[in-house]
Amino acid sequence: MSENRVASMARRTFLKRAAAGVISLGGLSLLSSRVDGRAPDKWKMRLSGSSINFMRLPIEGAAREIARLGFEAIDVWSGHAGCPHLDDVQNRLGAAGLKKLLADTGLKLCGFSVYAGGYAKYAELLGQVGGGVAIRGSAGPCEPAELRARMAQFLEGLKPEAALAEKHNSYLAIENHGHALLDSLDSFKAFVELNNNPRLGIALAPYHLQTLGVSVEEAIRVAGKQLFYFYAWQHAPGLKQLPGHGETDFTPWLAALAEVDYAGYVNPFLHDEPEPAETADALTRSITYLRECERRAGVSTQRP
Repeated sequence: MSENRVASMARRTFLKRAAAGVISLGGLSLLSSRVDGRAPDKWKMRLSGSSINFMRLPIEGAAREIARLGFEAIDVWSGHAGCPHLDDVQNRLGAAGLKKLLADTGLKLCGFSVYAGGYAKYAELLGQVGGGVAIRGSAGPCEPAELRARMAQFLEGLKPEAALAEKHNSYLAIENHGHALLDSLDSFKAFVELNNNPRLGIALAPYHLQTLGVSVEEAIRVAGKQLFYFYAWQHAPGLKQLPGHGETDFTPWLAALAEVDYAGYVNPFLHDEPEPAETADALTRSITYLRECERRAGVSTQRP
């Protein structure tokens, strides 16, 4: 049987599982369109905040700020750039303490970013808190001619982590990055066509796509139901990485997310650690801007 035939069959299997309602993510269905013949619900944006953007604060302070700004959920970071939050949760708060912090702040858990430390280190904790998305990178780059073979090899190597995710009611979202296996539009297509595991999906970082001149909207459409996480993040210096601060119009991105019925969170993001008050002011502007983009895109602004 040809490789294309195998990929096509795998793709159909994944979509059948999605249509059957098998795939859910952090309490959200990854396929919100109805399967009983009725019209789908109108797409509505959900916002999460990353704890690393308040890494100067302890996890309690970061969570309170994220909740105060109006985010629905929090993405807790491991030690990338020295962020202490996830290790502090694991070593001090534990699952019970994190659950209490979430209850006290009214936040949901979007997931864990495990670029430092890896998923296996935090898998049990994520499951104990209720499960969610673990965001991680892919692998080193390769020549275009090797792409499909390398992607198949990468996905095969993820099977133990995918099994761990199933055990702990969680999902793995693989982020695209510059000079990485998952970076180009062709690599997105290879991932989606070869991936038949409902526990594996994509974390889309527009910042890195823009450096390569790749259409973010097209990447969203290619990822489709395998899009598990979305950074609202543009290629620019400092605070201009955030929505509403740089030159990028986020309206087409939100329209594309609505088109694929994306059911995860939209996460305003920057790789910079200004003072917490400055970050909070900047994120307030970003939230207002994203809501305006949502209105311009012709989609709703509140979930029931």
